Amino acid sequence: MQDIRNFCIIAHIDHGKSTLADRLLDETKAVNDREKQSQILDDMDLERERGITIKSHAIRMEYAHTDEKTYRFNLIDTPGHVDFSYEVSRSIASCEGALLLVDATQGIQAQTISNLYLALENDLEIIPVINKIDMDGAMIEEASDQIIDLIGCEAEDIVHASGKTGVGVPDILSAVVDRIPAPKGDPNAPLQAMIFDSVFNPFRGVIAYFRVLNGTMNKGDKIQLLSTKETYNADEIGILRLKPEPCNTLSAGDVGYIITGIKQSKEIKVGDTITLQENPTTEMVKGFEDVKPMVFAGIYPMDSDDYEDLRDALEKLQLNDASLVYEPETSIALGFGFRCGFLGLLHLEIIQERLEREFDQSVITTTPQVTYLAYTKAGDEIVINNPADLPDPSFLDRIDEPYIRAQIITKEEYVGSMMGLCIENRGFLKNQVYLSIDRVELTFEMPMSEIVFEFYDKLKSISKGYASFDYHIIGYQPGDLVKLDIKLNGDNVDAFTAMIHRDKAYYFGRRLCEKLKELIPRQQFMIAIQAAIGQKVIARETLSALRKDVTAKCYGGDITRKRKLLEKQKKGKKKMRQFGKVEVPQQAFLAVLKLNN
Repeated sequence: MQDIRNFCIIAHIDHGKSTLADRLLDETKAVNDREKQSQILDDMDLERERGITIKSHAIRMEYAHTDEKTYRFNLIDTPGHVDFSYEVSRSIASCEGALLLVDATQGIQAQTISNLYLALENDLEIIPVINKIDMDGAMIEEASDQIIDLIGCEAEDIVHASGKTGVGVPDILSAVVDRIPAPKGDPNAPLQAMIFDSVFNPFRGVIAYFRVLNGTMNKGDKIQLLSTKETYNADEIGILRLKPEPCNTLSAGDVGYIITGIKQSKEIKVGDTITLQENPTTEMVKGFEDVKPMVFAGIYPMDSDDYEDLRDALEKLQLNDASLVYEPETSIALGFGFRCGFLGLLHLEIIQERLEREFDQSVITTTPQVTYLAYTKAGDEIVINNPADLPDPSFLDRIDEPYIRAQIITKEEYVGSMMGLCIENRGFLKNQVYLSIDRVELTFEMPMSEIVFEFYDKLKSISKGYASFDYHIIGYQPGDLVKLDIKLNGDNVDAFTAMIHRDKAYYFGRRLCEKLKELIPRQQFMIAIQAAIGQKVIARETLSALRKDVTAKCYGGDITRKRKLLEKQKKGKKKMRQFGKVEVPQQAFLAVLKLNN
């Protein structure tokens, strides 16, 4: 155990975590020349295309130190975006140390601070690294000063490196050996292993990744999952290299995988504890909280016959992404589907794209909403994940909405624009701190619902890409909220129902009606598109009917012949409007997400 080091890489998005991980693998010869490629740990096409890490990735490396000993490193590369912070928290719970990466051209940013606090809460040893020192715009001195102010280390504790050229990588590996403690644990105690991730393999079933805290596991052992008390055979265990590598024994401090032949993904849960059936431990491993999704949206199959396939796809996706939450629901407009919970809008976008790519599921996504708390006059509390579930306003006392504390780090010249953006989105300035001469940290409290749509895009465009953003939930506060319904020919389309602040309801309703008029194809009958709050219509657009020229065959003759044909058409139109059903195309549902762009 003294030769094992478990550590992760944490940083703000786009500070070079995956590139540095590539250099660490090169330096320790964990990959051969044939396997080499950039972002080698990012195994999804989606990750490579967008240049972001979505999933944490664990890999084993061997490092020959100058003291003539060979050390076993278990490295976990983590995501940087705020929407995937649950992945980071799971990685941190499995490690004893972390490399805190800071981009020399950008300095400390919001997610850097957030991830650092998460690591310190778990008592991890922090090794600060300034990355991209070879870039033309590198501000090494400024970045060093920021790190010293943030964590109180000495200037010589900071490692200077470049993930692109490999400069400083040997120093990082030496620092890992010297400064990160070896894992603690007793190989002879009852087995206690924590599952930190899992994937589904169509041939082998569920493959669980785990960290052994105490005890020893051998191939063929009878194991038990503490939360379900179910027992299984350890058909195969092994270590995580670029490809899984089977072995016979894993003991305290090791990170590895297990295949038990479990075919149902709901039988295994991230955060569960593995023990042996013969000599079980009584203690569950702590360090994992159940994820609390903050953005909810309905996901429906394009064809109602694909409902069961979509259920299977979501079940397998949840195994790989423990922060996804879903439950069945029914919509009048869209039929059977699922109400899904996400950590943010990027998370929703990634899930939708993964469903299409990995499971060939074409889906319709409804308007994203946050969770509200409705209080009735009788004093009952109702959790509202779907605005359609909101009771009649006459029974309600108040509606509470979730508030966040947002940290924005930006250049001094953009402070005014940032304040304007946040105040426009119902934010209150709580604090303003100068991190350096030209870098300011703004702290705002604002409703979560205001950042769900295009807030992040606006923040980046106003600051020309320089501002960074991070947030955490601080609780619920009362809000002047109303339920906005969209009606097509008098019928509510529940997929468009939204909870919105009263001051913005008219503008949002009018824009949505205009957008739907553009996107809904014209029918043989007239369509009234209305936005309403309760019984009061606040906006309306009329989509005129397609009209066939029924008088085209009349070449002259008496006017009564034409009038007779027109009257006949009028009666048919009236009947058609009475029984006609409006088809809403998928683009209309997608347009709601981009309404304010």
